[in-house]
Amino acid sequence: MSELTRRALLAGGLGLAAAGLAACGPDAFASSSSSMPEPRPLPPGPLAGVGAWEGKGVTAGLSDSGARWYYTWTPDHHGIDTPRGCEFVPMIWGERDLTGDALRRAKSNGTVLLGFNEPDVHSQANMSVDAALNAWPRLQQTGLALGAPAVATLGDVPGKWLDQFMWGAQSRGYRVDFIPLHWYVSPALRSNYSTAAAVDDLRGYLEAVHDRYGLPLWLTEFSLITYQDGAQVMEPRAQAEFLAAASAMMTTLPYVQRWAWFSLPPWPEGPDTALYDSDGKITTVGRQFRDIS
Repeated sequence: MSELTRRALLAGGLGLAAAGLAACGPDAFASSSSSMPEPRPLPPGPLAGVGAWEGKGVTAGLSDSGARWYYTWTPDHHGIDTPRGCEFVPMIWGERDLTGDALRRAKSNGTVLLGFNEPDVHSQANMSVDAALNAWPRLQQTGLALGAPAVATLGDVPGKWLDQFMWGAQSRGYRVDFIPLHWYVSPALRSNYSTAAAVDDLRGYLEAVHDRYGLPLWLTEFSLITYQDGAQVMEPRAQAEFLAAASAMMTTLPYVQRWAWFSLPPWPEGPDTALYDSDGKITTVGRQFRDIS
């Protein structure tokens, strides 16, 4: 497992499952029984969600955590039963999912569709802007609400991947309903880390992207991971403190509609971000998430 990276995992390793948009009540699994308890009321601010993949305790974790939605980087949620009050959001990860069958499955599994995953990264969707634009009408034809491709970095910088895509989509008359973003702690922030500085950096990124494009935002991946010569993951207490502070900050940004923590089950290279451990037991970060959601 030493060669397994988050990038390889999200590209399809370890039985990755598809999941999506929703509000997961902490106790109830999907059921038609009128005796099932109602999901707890939504808190103010963006809907709290999580990235997940098939594994021990994942369905139970979705229910227990109170996550309002989830996704699995695919059109489906194999091996995961969506709890009552929780929404699955499908994704067309990249060119591998640009098939009629995958698009039909995505349409049948949700009401919102996430676009390509980190097309600006070689080990992820790795798509040129032209390839993404040429494929975009196929995603539009699903009729689902549609999120832009989620770039790994530089979503606010003129002339970079997302900027080229957004202006290309506008010039072709394509529809983009919101912008998904990813944020991880940079080497500069990590070298002299504070929760306040990390939250300020995230706020600045969200504000800059919204100022440039004027669309609603979803933060679909974030946690205290630094990608430099491999992944460096901060300890659980820091993760939990950052999650609490970042989620509170995002309630002040009305254009941020949803966020999704990375991740619910343990990521092999950095289990300290997980909401539940490999045995399905809640973690320090998971307890903080449950308090927020």
